[in-house]
Parts: sequence; structure tokens; C-alpha cells
Amino acid sequence: MPTQQEKADRFRALHQQDHAFIIPNPWDVGTARLLAGLGFEALASTSAGYAFSLGRRDGAVGRDQMMLHLAELVSATDLPVSADLENGFGDDPQEAALTISRAAAAGMVGGSIEDSTGRPGDPIYPQALAVERIRAAVAAARALPWAFTLTARAENHLHGRPDLKDTIARLQAYQEAGADVLYAPGLKTAQDIAAVVSSVDRPVNVLAGLQGMDLTLEALSRLGVKRVSIGGSLARAAFGAMLRAGREMRDHGSFGFTQSAVSHADISAMFPA
Repeated sequence: MPTQQEKADRFRALHQQDHAFIIPNPWDVGTARLLAGLGFEALASTSAGYAFSLGRRDGAVGRDQMMLHLAELVSATDLPVSADLENGFGDDPQEAALTISRAAAAGMVGGSIEDSTGRPGDPIYPQALAVERIRAAVAAARALPWAFTLTARAENHLHGRPDLKDTIARLQAYQEAGADVLYAPGLKTAQDIAAVVSSVDRPVNVLAGLQGMDLTLEALSRLGVKRVSIGGSLARAAFGAMLRAGREMRDHGSFGFTQSAVSHADISAMFPA
């Protein structure tokens, strides 16, 4: 089993390649092991996927329970794991710092802090406060004895504020605050993504899997993107298959969904005895 420092170094090196890599988002031990078995080099948690697996909405899982979940993901494989840490579980910058420290203690080698408040009526923190929160998170990361990769997220486009100029200004401010990776989920066009990449000098993460965003890994790599995550899309795909199967049984009394199901033998072969 590699040490946390070894995994942290591996994770940091993935961002220095001359091409983008995919970091898929499992939501439990089983899905983490399936993705590791497929050869992915790193994993990231998904707050939405985990919440859905508990029968809750995204954002409804508290910090203590999330940390237990993150520790389970780390124990599932030998891969580096980065955490979706939402807004750091509190408005105060020191709450973001505490969340980084606790995520590292749970075994994470990276994590993201977003500038979304979680309040529908006022969804995005003022930039000055958002920068303070990133600066505090960076300080907590730098206090660790190994290189924790801190990702700063600008959430405008996920909350009905498609203001690219403001998004870029925020990402530049987060870069100045010390963030290692920059991320504006919700960007969909090559033009917008290229504008972000050219405006900063940190690795950029792009969220794939959103409706209306059909750029491939190769296309994103050509734009200068370094990391591609998919958020809750894998979880939604799995839950979508479950819903389609349930509706088929309920509405038609048939079981055609079983024809496309993975075999018991194949899935068992991907898990340890």
C-alpha cells in the first residue's frame, strides 16, 4: 500500500502531464474498486452521488458523516483520492480550513472548496469572502507535511449566473490566493473553456457529463485542460438504469433490462475474494 505522501506526489504529477486525464467520481467502495479495476489513475468523491446513495439530496450530508465516507473511499483502493468538499461545510474561512485538515486526516490527497453558499436566494459568496476562504484552505493544505492539491471552484455557471468575466476574475483571485487547480463547473463551450485556460496559469479542471457539453477528452486536452471530472454523472447514470428497470417491471411486467446487466461472474471477478 503506498503512503499518503506517495499518493499525493502521484496525484500532483498527473496535473503536470502534457495531456488531460479523467478523474471519475465513485460514490462507495464498490464503485471505487470497479473504476480502479478499469485502470483509472486517480479518483474523486462526489457529494451528490454519495447523498443520492443515502436517499438524500446533494448538500444534505454533514461534515462528520462525509469524512467517514471519504475514509472508506481511500481504503477501497491504492489510488490517490481527491474530495468534493462542497463549500467547506461553513461560511467562515476557518471552517474551510478545518475541512481541509480533516479531509487530509481521512486520507485525501486533494480536495475542492467552492464559492457556493448552499442558499438558493444568495448562491455565491462575495468575491472578497470567497478569496479569504480559499486562502484559509490553502494555509491548512500547506501546513501538511506533504503536497495536498487544493482545487478552488467558481460556481457561477451552476447557479444561473453565466458571467464568464466574473468567473475568470474569481479564478484569477483564487490562483493568487494559492490554489493549485482551478475549476468552474458548468462551462460547456470550447470558446468559454479556452478563455478560462488562457486566463490562468494553474491546471484547469473541467466538468464533463452535463447536458449540452459534448467535448471529448481529446478535445478538452487540445484546449489545454489538465483534468476532467464527471461529478455525479456516473451516479445519475446508475440510478437512471435502476429507474428504467423499475418502470419496466411496474408498467410492463417485463424484465428486458436484465439482458444488458453485467453478469454476476464478471462483476464478482473485479472484487477481492
